[in-house]
Amino acid sequence: MNESKTRVCYLPEEKFEFLGYTFGRCYSMRRGRVYLGTVPSKKRVQRICRAISDETGRDTVWQDSKTIVERLNRMMFGWANYFCLGPVSKAYSAVDLHARRRLRRWLCDKHHEARPGYKRFPEASLHSVYGLVQLPHRTASLPWAKA
Repeated sequence: MNESKTRVCYLPEEKFEFLGYTFGRCYSMRRGRVYLGTVPSKKRVQRICRAISDETGRDTVWQDSKTIVERLNRMMFGWANYFCLGPVSKAYSAVDLHARRRLRRWLCDKHHEARPGYKRFPEASLHSVYGLVQLPHRTASLPWAKA
């Protein structure tokens, strides 16, 4: 065991991270109650956002947009498939927003368009024309979301 990482936690007062999840107190807006649960850790959300930024850097503008979007979709699907337990909507929305911003920025750099480029590359076209996945829509297909 790693002694610097091992500690005793007292739930629900404290939270702890394990395997990319933060375990601790959660609040259900629907039921209006507190419960113990998991959410994707802040570090893991930041890590996928960094990976998206690396994939859409200025050094990749020579590549085809279809290739970039396929890579982003594969990264985001893999991340979302692992982080599908507990309330994930906020994390999915944060990753989705970051991916849209980075793809729009990448497209502006590629086509020598002035930023931010919302007119030429609106949100709807990023999903319909370029095929970027929408993570927040995946929560509706989770089995416990239909109850």
